[in-house]
Amino acid sequence: MNRVNAKQQIFQKSEDYGAFERVLGQGLERYEVQISPYVLLPNHWHLVLRPYRDGQMGKMLRWITATHTQHYHVHYHTAGEGHLCQSRFKSFPTKDDEHLPIGATHPSPKWCHPPNS
Repeated sequence: MNRVNAKQQIFQKSEDYGAFERVLGQGLERYEVQISPYVLLPNHWHLVLRPYRDGQMGKMLRWITATHTQHYHVHYHTAGEGHLCQSRFKSFPTKDDEHLPIGATHPSPKWCHPPNS
């Protein structure tokens, strides 16, 4: 999970969701991580990830956050205005899919599917 500063909207139009999905897809190609359904909301996102090797999830999330932030600033002409997210991503280990909170927390997400599915 990662939340945007001051609850501002990081996804302001439908194309913004697609831009994030493209960065997410590139991250999945670069790092050894499997993704399950995910949720993108106007001011934050939840991803269900399973790394194949230790350290891959953190590296991928750091890359996705930095890359998406750079693309966002270029697109919205806000370069130099700092980071978008409040802090480092938050992760919560789960024992199995029965413990995933996404559906209960956000019953009406914008998108909820793996890329290219």
